[in-house]
Amino acid sequence: MLKSLKNKWFGHKPRSSGGDGIYASIDELLEQRQYISYLKSFHRRLTSSRQSGDVKSAFRGRGIELEELRAYNYGDDVRDIDWRVTARKLSPFTRLYNEEKDREIYVLLDLSPYMAFGTRKELKSVAAAKITALLAWLCLEHKDRFGLCIFDGANEQTFKPSNNRGGVVAMLKKVAEASQNILNNQKVESQSLSKPLKIMSHLIKGRASMFVVSDFSRFDLDCQKSLAQMSRKCDIYCIDVFDVLEDTAPAAGEYMVSSGSGKSLIFNSSAKSFRAEYQHYFTHKREQIKDLCHKFGARYFEVRTDKDLHKQLQIF
Repeated sequence: MLKSLKNKWFGHKPRSSGGDGIYASIDELLEQRQYISYLKSFHRRLTSSRQSGDVKSAFRGRGIELEELRAYNYGDDVRDIDWRVTARKLSPFTRLYNEEKDREIYVLLDLSPYMAFGTRKELKSVAAAKITALLAWLCLEHKDRFGLCIFDGANEQTFKPSNNRGGVVAMLKKVAEASQNILNNQKVESQSLSKPLKIMSHLIKGRASMFVVSDFSRFDLDCQKSLAQMSRKCDIYCIDVFDVLEDTAPAAGEYMVSSGSGKSLIFNSSAKSFRAEYQHYFTHKREQIKDLCHKFGARYFEVRTDKDLHKQLQIF
């Protein structure tokens, strides 16, 4: 009684189940499942997996969609004979169907210290973790196998593809842990994505799709070579996560920035030359990644941390 009166007079503030944009909690990652209906399926290309799923395969077999009707050949399954056409043509004809196969979807999630940055809504690391969760739930919805590699700037955690809810939830728990651990990482310096890309290259055996979710701040020449090599055997999607401050220079005034190691710098953003150079730097970086993806047949997408992620990912 007293509790209900208290809520009526003073209002009730629901308990937050998230990390307030600082880290991605497991509850937030599980909640991403409600947004998969907003996404357009990218499961339209042919795949060559041996397990059944929702995607049409390049192999022919006993599926549900008619692929071809042709004259009966020795060795064809008699169950596939179309008796109506056979009676009309006075010669046996066989139906061939598209066999449904699943596919493997991999995500390389960059949770290095450089991703622990954000000025609006949430850090880039949180947005990247939520995007990974969205892709995981979308794969589960389409009965695909979801594999994951988490990179914290120095070490990698890889998870074999899974197409069951328990396996996906276990991966998302590791993502939530990693998004919190980088906040305690005192080492700002981190390696490039070259090593995890090479690991993914060995992990992916057949034709698959791989998403690289990162800010690409440490995307060196070795990374470019690895990406070019992987694009020959799988479909690559690069999702560039960035903060609004990396897109637009801050308002005119003096600012102090710190590297986290005791060094600081004061700069003035009022000068037009500074604002133009600032804008050019980040725009040029994204254009380089975009051109690289276009060169090797990979797809490139930009995602801002201050906007709804599922709305930006409707491009799929």
